[in-house]
Amino acid sequence: MTDVAPPPREASVDVIQRELTAFARRARAAAARVHPELPLVSYTLLAHIEEQRGCRATDLAAHYLLDKSTVSRQVAGLEKLGFVERRPAPDDHRVHVLHPTEEGTKVLAAAQTNRLAAYQERLKDWSAEDLARFAAYLLRYNTAGTTGLPDSPPH
Repeated sequence: MTDVAPPPREASVDVIQRELTAFARRARAAAARVHPELPLVSYTLLAHIEEQRGCRATDLAAHYLLDKSTVSRQVAGLEKLGFVERRPAPDDHRVHVLHPTEEGTKVLAAAQTNRLAAYQERLKDWSAEDLARFAAYLLRYNTAGTTGLPDSPPH
């Protein structure tokens, strides 16, 4: 058995960058198939609103590092579709909190079912060990944050 030296770090980082870019493109395309009634950004915001059990539009902008006007347009679209509603905050009636409507919750549930099925299909031939390792790597990568990436905000 011969030991093969791993490729230089730069070569591995190039592959990772290329494959993550391909992953992002596939994710956008898959999102259009999984929840065709919503653009990816709108779906992501709606899912966050549900996950947080309601939040302010400014919280969405801060969390996703988006301009407030971008969030405002997306939320207006979600409201027009009947997927989001504004409710006064319990502690300050001048502030409005976004909540998914019953229809918005149904759309998210259907999309979640479709997404899960798509992931199950794509990963069906992976061993439990490979899935655990991949999940751990993704957690590690995402925990590292955005520091050092182009256009990342300083910490």
